[in-house]
Amino acid sequence: MTAHTPARRRPLTLRSRLSLIAVSIAALLMAVLIAAFNGIVRHQLDQRADDHLRTRAAAVASTVDTNGPKARVVEVPNDDALDSDVWIYAGTERLEAPPAAAGDGPVARAADALAVGRRPHCATVVDRNPVRLCALPVTGNAPATVVAAVSLVPYRTSADTVLHATLALGAAMLLLTYALTRLAVRRALRPVQGMTEQAAAWSAQGGEDRFGTSGRPAELAALATSLDVLLDKIRAGLRHEQQLTRELSHELRNPLARIVAELDWWRTRPRSPEETRSSLTVIEDAAASMRTICDTLLDEAQGAASTHRGPADVQAVLVRLAGRSTRPPAVDLRLAPPTGRPVAAAPAAIVERAVSPLVDNALRYAHSRVTVAARSDGAGVRIEVTDDGPGVPDAFAPELFHPGRRADAGDGHPGAGLGLSLARRLARSADGDVQHDASHREGARFVVTLPGA
Repeated sequence: MTAHTPARRRPLTLRSRLSLIAVSIAALLMAVLIAAFNGIVRHQLDQRADDHLRTRAAAVASTVDTNGPKARVVEVPNDDALDSDVWIYAGTERLEAPPAAAGDGPVARAADALAVGRRPHCATVVDRNPVRLCALPVTGNAPATVVAAVSLVPYRTSADTVLHATLALGAAMLLLTYALTRLAVRRALRPVQGMTEQAAAWSAQGGEDRFGTSGRPAELAALATSLDVLLDKIRAGLRHEQQLTRELSHELRNPLARIVAELDWWRTRPRSPEETRSSLTVIEDAAASMRTICDTLLDEAQGAASTHRGPADVQAVLVRLAGRSTRPPAVDLRLAPPTGRPVAAAPAAIVERAVSPLVDNALRYAHSRVTVAARSDGAGVRIEVTDDGPGVPDAFAPELFHPGRRADAGDGHPGAGLGLSLARRLARSADGDVQHDASHREGARFVVTLPGA
């Protein structure tokens, strides 16, 4: 026996929800209006019945003589129409009654009760059908009262007809309201559907498209503005993540190359224990460098680097960096003696990672010499990296620190154009900066400035 899973109900669309809300509100208002209208109609019909009864009672009262000691009925020609459903009383004594009325029926008893009151009064009694009775005292010496009755069936029938007509009209109005509301909401939500299709297309294609606000209602224009801001933040986050990934791969390339080189060298022939220990030391240092690179870049990306302010011995950092740098055989890397006491108010890892791309670039493009010099100038620390290579073309200088840009991608030198932008960003995270010294013409010179400790 197979168990049947219950069918899942489809969720209501916004158009259906709004249409149902509009119909519910319209139904509530329609019910109140129909109830009030039919209440007024019934009241007016009852009032008309009472006016009719009072008119008949007044006509009959004109045939009652109350000047004598006892009231008596004056016969007039053709008074059958007046006597229909009319009781005449002298005090509480019944002088005349409708021929068709039972003497002890509910209607007759109600007429007797009204006559006792001796005041204008109306009442409704049910005797198979509702009957309305009104009493009218006759003025004069002898007490007399005229009670007239009329069936309420025609009046109630009219009221019921009006009720049914208004209910039918209300139902038709609700159906029309639902249809028109769905149509109006569909037209109003058409721009939202267009925005949904745009977002789906953009998610598949990417790009820099925006929703914009032109030609949209005020509410959708505000929504489009908010979505555009959100898109900008998402795309900025994606660009940041992509940039961080490229920078990590760029910075990890050198220590990874050292590890691979040491392993290849160690595998070429048997090594002595001393040589093996030396290779392991180089591999351990490269691995530590990789971990430092990852921690530094991730901390900077998360904004945590600015919370650590050193101090860092700049000359010690440069010595360590020079020892790890891979230089071409024809290029000499020199560390100039420090001027003053260059101590930076920045983490040592930030200082190393900000200077490392400059040294790598200088070693890559230098003809024979690279010089790294650090000095304290009172306000901070200045680190200069100078090479005797071809220098920076003047036309490329404005784009020098843009990520992924190179002056000549086909110059035979490896690189992704990320080093300078990374160096500047890391230096600025420590309230420093990296600049190109355009006044230096014999090669290239880059200057790192950092706050002093």
